[in-house]
Amino acid sequence: MELDYKAIGKRIKIARIKADMTQERLAEAVELSPTHLSNIETGTTRVSLNAIVSLANALSVTVDDLLCDSVVRAKPQFEQDIAALLEDCDEYEIRMVKDMAQALKETLRRDAHLRKQ
Repeated sequence: MELDYKAIGKRIKIARIKADMTQERLAEAVELSPTHLSNIETGTTRVSLNAIVSLANALSVTVDDLLCDSVVRAKPQFEQDIAALLEDCDEYEIRMVKDMAQALKETLRRDAHLRKQ
């Protein structure tokens, strides 16, 4: 499996914004140039394992949080993503999301045999 550098970069950017950090401040904390960090966040450059670990530590997230789009078994991270999506939903939106998720799940399971082809 190939690493999805755009997804990794997007997760780094989201974590940075949630941590209320600028690119410059984060770059300084992990000893990267702001330009290199910008390229990492846009997925235009590959990020080293050392840099991923440094970024995760500086952002107070796990490496799994940053890499989950490239990992087959990442259920806890995706459950957290779903919970975060629902945090600001009102009663009506929660009901709609639940109904759509249920319909999607039923369709996925009904058509599971297509995955194996």
